[in-house]
Amino acid sequence: MNKSELIVGRHPVKEALKSERVCNKLFVQESANMNQMQDIIKRAKEQKVVVQQVPKSKLDHMSNENHQGVILAVSPYEYLSLNELIGKHRESDKVRFFILDGIEDPHNFGSMIRTADAIGMSGFIIPERRSVQVNETVVKTSTGAIEHIDIARVTNLAKAIDTLKKEGFWIVGTDASATDDFRNMPSDAKLAIVIGSEGEGMSRLVKDECDFLIKLPMVGHVNSLNASIATSLIMYELHRKDYPLEG
Repeated sequence: MNKSELIVGRHPVKEALKSERVCNKLFVQESANMNQMQDIIKRAKEQKVVVQQVPKSKLDHMSNENHQGVILAVSPYEYLSLNELIGKHRESDKVRFFILDGIEDPHNFGSMIRTADAIGMSGFIIPERRSVQVNETVVKTSTGAIEHIDIARVTNLAKAIDTLKKEGFWIVGTDASATDDFRNMPSDAKLAIVIGSEGEGMSRLVKDECDFLIKLPMVGHVNSLNASIATSLIMYELHRKDYPLEG
């Protein structure tokens, strides 16, 4: 069984069972605390998902992640096309997409998705090649938030950016050499924010397509932030502008 079709851990499994994903089979550890599994098993049976109790060794063999005694076999993740992503959020007055350019760490991607869900970001755009894809680690790290966040996968980021511009999006690139502080980002426009890799940043073609560049000012000795942390800071800055404190 392909690992990309497995969801591991109690929270991700619960969210998958509540979503529209096609769930095929639930594997529950024989020695697991059944009180903790009760709600999961009940949801699975309500959806007529086959439930099988198996030894821990089988779950360990199925996944290298911390499965917490439960693994759910599901249909492969279905990405949106870019047009579907845009169309789904066209009527929203706060549309913010994050474009991942060269991000390869699934833990980073999962953390980004978790934060995006927490504060209502619109979705992600990732390339088909040289990029992290939705896999077991991404799903586990997102703690199930991936079931509530839209992700579009495209063949060419530069062409995708051209499409976004035609739809009225401002393309914001993140770059350590930029002069604009990220806190000066506009909050009343449709935004697509590019996050480059930690090592090399954005690719040249994508950087050239950006309308303007922003940086996260740092005063420490190491001039670098983990990609998921940097993305979270940007997300929360946008959230702060959307919902300013009163008084």
